[in-house]
Amino acid sequence: MRFLILLAVCAACQQSTALTDDSGQTSQRLNVQVKVQMDYLLALPNDYARRESWPLVLFLHGAGERGDDLELVRKHGPPKLIGEGKDFPFIVVSPQCPKDVWWEPIELTALLDDVISKHKVDEDRVYVTGLSMGGFGTWRLAAFTPQRFAAIAPICGGGEAYWARRFPHLATWAFHGAKDTAVPLERSQEMVDALTEKGGQPRLTVYPEAGHDSWTATYSNSEFYEWLLAQKREVNVE
Repeated sequence: MRFLILLAVCAACQQSTALTDDSGQTSQRLNVQVKVQMDYLLALPNDYARRESWPLVLFLHGAGERGDDLELVRKHGPPKLIGEGKDFPFIVVSPQCPKDVWWEPIELTALLDDVISKHKVDEDRVYVTGLSMGGFGTWRLAAFTPQRFAAIAPICGGGEAYWARRFPHLATWAFHGAKDTAVPLERSQEMVDALTEKGGQPRLTVYPEAGHDSWTATYSNSEFYEWLLAQKREVNVE
């Protein structure tokens, strides 16, 4: 996958003519345009043309699927199931993260903006889910644009507990393996506890015998998708 962020300085620094204080500091302004180039898999429902709008699921893969080969993204989760013939009743967007970097919310936001502008997306039913590194990315993206999503489903991920103040209203179902040694269960538990403390009602499913792979059971569970599609974005939430 090729993923470029080009910073083009439009008006690099515009210096004011007056000093802001006696220390010799001047006021400046930096204007930059960010260009994002990202490869991703897009799956539309078989009967896409028959409806005016569809829910959208953004799937974020783990660290092992980074690179410039989209075939890696088909290894787990919804892309794998679609490759096996599964027809989901929603649009699935599965981007690829380049090698040696992590998911960045501003880049994922640009991707969603572009997809929504080109496809029939129900903007009140946009969901994010991801595994491992993608689980971390899911928590982070929710904190970045908490009013955009109807629900999130981070799997064996984690985040910063203070992020919870940004989205206690957001429907959340987290998943983790009790025997996970790569990302300890505590990482999900901390986020769920923080949301609960802020008045949220998150769910946490712990697989007692699972290690790091808590995604296979999750993505093969029809109840998970039923729950996801039942969620709708809350509007006018402060």
